[in-house]
Amino acid sequence: MRADRFPSLDRRRLRRLPLLSPRQWRRRLLFWLSAVLVGLTAVGFAALADEAQQIFHRVIAVEPLLIFVIAPAGLALSLLLTRWFFPGAQGSGIPQVIAALHETDAKRIGALLTLRIGIGKILLTLLGLLSGASIGREGPTAQVGAAIMYSLGRWQRLPRTEMVHILVLSGGAAGVAAAFNTPLAGLVFAIEELSHGTRIRTGSPTLTAVVLAGLMAIAVVGNYVYFGVSHAQLEIGPAWIAVLVCGVAGGFAGGLFSSALLEAQRYLPRAIRRLAVRRPAVFAALCGLMIAVIGWLSGGTSYGTGYEQAKLLVEGHGAELPADFAIWKLLATVVSYLSGIPGGIFAPSLAVGAGIGQWMSALLPGAPAGAVVLLGMVGYFSGVVQAPITAAVIVLEMTSNPRLAMPLMGTALLAFMVSRLVCRRPLYASMAKRFISH
Repeated sequence: MRADRFPSLDRRRLRRLPLLSPRQWRRRLLFWLSAVLVGLTAVGFAALADEAQQIFHRVIAVEPLLIFVIAPAGLALSLLLTRWFFPGAQGSGIPQVIAALHETDAKRIGALLTLRIGIGKILLTLLGLLSGASIGREGPTAQVGAAIMYSLGRWQRLPRTEMVHILVLSGGAAGVAAAFNTPLAGLVFAIEELSHGTRIRTGSPTLTAVVLAGLMAIAVVGNYVYFGVSHAQLEIGPAWIAVLVCGVAGGFAGGLFSSALLEAQRYLPRAIRRLAVRRPAVFAALCGLMIAVIGWLSGGTSYGTGYEQAKLLVEGHGAELPADFAIWKLLATVVSYLSGIPGGIFAPSLAVGAGIGQWMSALLPGAPAGAVVLLGMVGYFSGVVQAPITAAVIVLEMTSNPRLAMPLMGTALLAFMVSRLVCRRPLYASMAKRFISH
């Protein structure tokens, strides 16, 4: 059979080749466009979050007592809007991504990752920051990124759930990478946390999404370092006792924090639990009142993401903060999360960890204070998320300090082991199971 007699047959064969298939190229272009959109969304979300915090601080600077009205009203309104218009947007956002990756029913995946939920996640997180809640934007950005990628799959009507899962995983990783400007941490988080317990393979799609989202973020805001460059070092020798101390202290505190979020409903008084179920808006308002009280006692340092406070500690200006900053920030974060409003715990946890590191530096005069602050940060964060590799990589990238690579990894691993003794169940995975059961 001569090929020149059947030119249409050859054309069909050529069109099936991956590099020549119009359908494959259309999917590639849409995938790349979605990754770019994730990066742009992360940058815009960050700018709006910073503006929301500045507006909040300007308002309470005029009259500090306004916080006792703004926080209760803001949290109650946020909870009501979540339940009425954006169900599925509550909480951090990362448990929703993990839950979607464990689902096989397209409708159940869509219930967690629609564009409507993504938009609501952004708006309600901003409302929480305007109200003084101790929440972050990084976890919500992961859910928004996954929602953007999931919508791509819906538009293309992908036939296999596995392909949808790859898009969701890629979107979540790209969201984390663009939010922190930490591409390696985005990839590691996808492997260690998001896809843990699934058969989803992280490969070139995830890498491509992270790179494109990161490049877009850099193109808009520049190649910045999240907490500024740290030059702290920790020479091998007696100073390494800081690794042991920060690993144990950070892991213990992080495990307690995770247990508080997972077991609070069990240990709260019965009247409070009944109020949270029957009158959730009233319960959220009471949580807002507690946030106001905590903020008043902390001198206003417990509000918001904690980014400014953590940066001060990393740069060696911890004297500007109260000595008990870590306690107030931890309490405010617990209360903010239990209220049920949308908002993440990444940035607040890093701030609490930096505060713990400040404490430890006073107990370890033989170790550089700047290094101990970073060890406290990675120890507590590893204890909270129980993802030691992600914790070490994310702090390394956020401070651009490769000289502390080994101490940070050792602290993260030790904190992980201590945290598992305190809280047997990983925080995000346990919350994801609750979303699946609901």
